[in-house]
Amino acid sequence: MLKRIWLIMVMCSLCVGSAQAQDEVVFVQIEAKRSLAEAIDSAKRYSADIADVNGFRLGNRWYALTLGPYRSDDAVRVLEVYQAENVIPQDSFITQTSIFGQQFWPVGANILGRGAVPIPNAAARNDGSDTIVVQTPTEPTPEQTENTPIQIVDETPREARASERLLNSDQRRELQIALRWAGVYNSTIDGLFGAGTRRSMTAWQEQNGYEATGILTTLQRNDLITQYNAILEELGLQLVRDDKAGIEIEMPLNVVDFKTHIAPFAQYPSKDDGPENVILISQAGDQTTLFGLYDILQTLDIVPAEGNRDRSDASFTITGQSNKIVTEVRASLSGGEIKGFILVWPLNDEPRRKRLLAEMEASFQRITGVLPADAGLDETQSIDLVSGLDVRKPSVSRSGFFVDQAGSVVTTSDVIQSCSRLTLDTETEAEVAVLDAESGIAILRPKQGLAPIGFGRFSAQTPRLQTEIAVAGYSFEGILGAPSMTFGTLVDLRGLRGEVGLNRLALDVLPGDAGGPVLDATGGVLGMLLPRATEGRALPDDVNFAVNSDTIKRVLNEANLTGAANEDRALVDPVDLTETAQNMTVLVSCWE
Repeated sequence: MLKRIWLIMVMCSLCVGSAQAQDEVVFVQIEAKRSLAEAIDSAKRYSADIADVNGFRLGNRWYALTLGPYRSDDAVRVLEVYQAENVIPQDSFITQTSIFGQQFWPVGANILGRGAVPIPNAAARNDGSDTIVVQTPTEPTPEQTENTPIQIVDETPREARASERLLNSDQRRELQIALRWAGVYNSTIDGLFGAGTRRSMTAWQEQNGYEATGILTTLQRNDLITQYNAILEELGLQLVRDDKAGIEIEMPLNVVDFKTHIAPFAQYPSKDDGPENVILISQAGDQTTLFGLYDILQTLDIVPAEGNRDRSDASFTITGQSNKIVTEVRASLSGGEIKGFILVWPLNDEPRRKRLLAEMEASFQRITGVLPADAGLDETQSIDLVSGLDVRKPSVSRSGFFVDQAGSVVTTSDVIQSCSRLTLDTETEAEVAVLDAESGIAILRPKQGLAPIGFGRFSAQTPRLQTEIAVAGYSFEGILGAPSMTFGTLVDLRGLRGEVGLNRLALDVLPGDAGGPVLDATGGVLGMLLPRATEGRALPDDVNFAVNSDTIKRVLNEANLTGAANEDRALVDPVDLTETAQNMTVLVSCWE
């Protein structure tokens, strides 16, 4: 009884004023979705059971599912019937057509402004009682489908101009953005349909088999926007609210999934171990914290060194690109909270990556809360990890030594093979001045000003056999942060087959030591340690070779450099020798 009273009241409220109000065209809105893909899935599901299902775009990237269009009294009847039978959600409601933008479902349909349609059989009372029988629309037979052509009547240019005038500024700009994405528009996104926009519309119509009028009909606008959004559909773009991180943002949930919170990150890695990755940034802090985060992020493996960096007083952006991935970082400081996101995406998927990045930027919202500083501290810790993320590491690191005050470096040619970037002590970028593959020597120059604490001076006296020597080098390829000293003996001034220019040494070294200086007891440089041969005859571990100082000075001359001589013949205390060696030795790293 109460239901009938409510129905009468609603219908009366719609009838107030005149018979014209009864004939007003309205819709029953049943759902609203934040992603086009999700909205289309729901539309397909509803269409399998009930008639008159439509989908329209709303503002702020929402998508509405509706039934209709019906006359007002018919809409009330349909709403009551379907809610009573739980066919549609109980919070469904009647709404005006004026709130809807372009139609996306059914594909190619354009029913706005076309008038009301009859209500389906679901609204028919069949026995005069209070019960309303819901009848599912009859599916057409294959013969009916085959013999009944689908005809879509498009607007005339005059009608298209009329419907175009109903677009708001956001919808007009969205069309220009879609035209730019389609490759036919390259001017300002201003929502003004001038000569440039009209030409682009003409070009798009020609590309898609429409009559080239320069005025997009409602159907064509829907087609263009559907094309524009189709690139994102398979990503499963959905709004994610991470309450622990205090962030709301759209994410490609068909590709990534939540893994863990380890301060200051909420990690959403790829579902199939691919390069795709989304990381939310959330921590309390001030400008110092923000700037520290900016520096730390650039040490991560997921943030390639090549690319643009931009830091202001309260925010920063980072773009990094390697031969495999492109990474975008966005972070800002507001109210004592630093929040942002990192998007890691495969290289050579630019159209989709740019669209996804734009959607994430537009949807990003701060909500209450940040990750506590101790979040995830029970996770596995490692020197190679920062909050659970891998630190970027070079493909190979070896040793080298400075030979002048300008920071010129002698190192092994072995370290510079297949490098996209060379660094000295992981920070200063360097370039190759001379490469002498025959001797195994490379001379590097720093790309920016560098003033080493010390540099190598070549021994002025002839070395004596069986005297003690020392090699300074980054034995563990930079893990210890400082060079190590390895002591041994000078065994011969030639190679095993009598090769001149080589010194044979008796000491046990590691691969990272290659390129380091070989010093005599006075602190003078006798030569440069060569890497152990990986092919041919295997030698005892303590048999190693160094290229001698005469060969090094010859290669230096090719770079227009002159090696300084060590005139001091006095023996140096081992402690002082270690300090001298460490001041001249540098870590040389090769990055892919």
